[in-house]
Amino acid sequence: MTDRLKGKVALITGGASGLGANAAELMVQEGASVVVTDVAVDRGKAVAEKLGSAGHFVKLDVTSEDNWKAAIQETVDKFGALHVLLNSAGIGLSKTVEDITLEEWRKVHAIDLDGVFLGCKHGVAEIKKHTKLLGGSVINISSISGIIAGANMAAYNSAKAGVRLLSKSVALHCAKSGYNIRCNSVHPTFIDTPILDKYRDRFGQEIMQQKLGRQVPIGRLGRPEEVGWALVFLASDESSYMTGSEVIIDGGISAM
Repeated sequence: MTDRLKGKVALITGGASGLGANAAELMVQEGASVVVTDVAVDRGKAVAEKLGSAGHFVKLDVTSEDNWKAAIQETVDKFGALHVLLNSAGIGLSKTVEDITLEEWRKVHAIDLDGVFLGCKHGVAEIKKHTKLLGGSVINISSISGIIAGANMAAYNSAKAGVRLLSKSVALHCAKSGYNIRCNSVHPTFIDTPILDKYRDRFGQEIMQQKLGRQVPIGRLGRPEEVGWALVFLASDESSYMTGSEVIIDGGISAM
């Protein structure tokens, strides 16, 4: 532990698995206290328990404004402040604009975009109370699919692109308002996390890695920690001059 996040309190959505769970572990290693939130209660509690006294679990449906208010209040009650918000919760859906139903479209946007909006809205309102000594950071997980479109990713492209520009708007709002809060978006490509389980179940682990890896110039899937350390950097004061930016972690896809 190098104490890069010493004294900071972070709330992470989607923390029961994948990028959220990995980020929770790395942030605690670097000295933060972390509230893990998710709708998956058992898995979320298991992640928080592994973090010891620096971890705590709160059930949070990111589409519920009341849930957001309660989760932020419990974070402050437990650890005394909120400095970092990582919006990591999200779902994927591979359907074209013709195939997707309105119900599916709304569900993807409710979780992947509305959930981020609610986090930013209520997170900024709380973080600004605690940033006199420590800078605040809002980190929104978008996707390379928020920058590069796919024919069968209509709702996911739309929602993740929304996260990209929402993050810039939040960054400008915080800067203009004089808050010591930064907001940045992160854009991974295929990372070997449970969001790829549908491909894993269909093809098996080895074939899935080959099929998806062929689409990446580096030639493989990403590992959670290859995103996680970037999240630690954005949460830390090392990134104090960085706001409204896009961190692209895509193995070179966007360079093609």
